[in-house]
Amino acid sequence: MKKNLLIVSLSLLLFISCGSDSDETQVQGVSDPTTFLPLANGNYWTYDVDNDANNPGPLGRDSLYVANDTVVNSVTYKKMKTRAIPTGFFSTSLRNNAVKIDQFKLLINGTFNFDFGLTTPISIALNDFIFFKENAATNEVLSTTSGTINQTIQNIPLVIDYKLSSVANGSLPLYILPNGDDYTGIRKTKVVLNLKITTQQTISGIPVTVTIMPAQDVIVSTQYYTGNTGMIYANTVLNYQLNTIPGVTLPIPASGNQTQEEFLKTFVAN
Repeated sequence: MKKNLLIVSLSLLLFISCGSDSDETQVQGVSDPTTFLPLANGNYWTYDVDNDANNPGPLGRDSLYVANDTVVNSVTYKKMKTRAIPTGFFSTSLRNNAVKIDQFKLLINGTFNFDFGLTTPISIALNDFIFFKENAATNEVLSTTSGTINQTIQNIPLVIDYKLSSVANGSLPLYILPNGDDYTGIRKTKVVLNLKITTQQTISGIPVTVTIMPAQDVIVSTQYYTGNTGMIYANTVLNYQLNTIPGVTLPIPASGNQTQEEFLKTFVAN
């Protein structure tokens, strides 16, 4: 299996596709707590993970479960854990983070870590980041968080501007997994990580800002959810391209292109 470029530990999630307007209209008035990720203690989900969708090979297996109640700022959440270190984006992003149901929304507290060759991963703190909203309109922005991280790698000072967003991505009346399992009433969310990386260089004695990576969507992750079950399928795409800087060896791989898929295998969701 190739080195997994999607090393992520966050408090959030992911999704893709188009939606049914009539199906969305039916849920506009939803006010009861969502059942699209049941969070009773002991609930679990296992996923088959393909870390290179373009080159089918042996699948990995992730196991995610609701471990216990945890209190954050006097509010009770559910602690999410995994049986082993996961490889899938979805399980990795929830692992050791706190999730709660807020009526028809799912919120996460924790950290989103992204490592694509840096000595220290990009670490983004999340505070009640909405990664799912059952009655959201297609393309509705659910949550955003942005900021700047400074890192010095191999004596090269990097300024990393980030924006992490979650967006409702419509619905499907039916979705069939490759193993033949079919699910109805699908709601989808897309999570996007946009990065821009610059550095300071001295040219002819004058300090100038050099763009290593123009602003681009480095991760686009899509998750499919269904009621009384949880997340059934995730498709996560990593794609980026760095500029070439004459005389400078960048401390990051020059480009990345990977598609990962996660398929629900078994679950208990009370």
